[in-house]
Amino acid sequence: MEPNNNLSTGDDGKTAGIISYLTIIGWLIAFFAMHQNNKTSLGSYQLRQTLLFHIISIVVYWLLGMLFTAIFFSSGLATGWFSIVFINWILRVAFFILWIIGFIGAINGEKKPIPLIGEKAQSVFSTI
Repeated sequence: MEPNNNLSTGDDGKTAGIISYLTIIGWLIAFFAMHQNNKTSLGSYQLRQTLLFHIISIVVYWLLGMLFTAIFFSSGLATGWFSIVFINWILRVAFFILWIIGFIGAINGEKKPIPLIGEKAQSVFSTI
């Protein structure tokens, strides 16, 4: 039986890209454990995207939490409270959709930018 020479034995950065989408801890593991010793174009591309994605989502959720707390502890603003809950739900769905788009690109091994932030991430984090 002949060996299959079509199989790739090297990692092209796809694994680091996939792992980087699994929370900020996943990004740290992908960057320090996988990417530092085996830098690839695809791995760098995905790591830049996911870093900006994680930073933006953390900041947005933090700001929404502060706004929610301020409205919750103020008097007589039940309408404001429901508005923040609705906005929070909409943003979570939007972030999830962006995450899915990026994650599918990482699984397919594509350099496909996440809408709204993908191209900006490539210039902001160009040293990764």
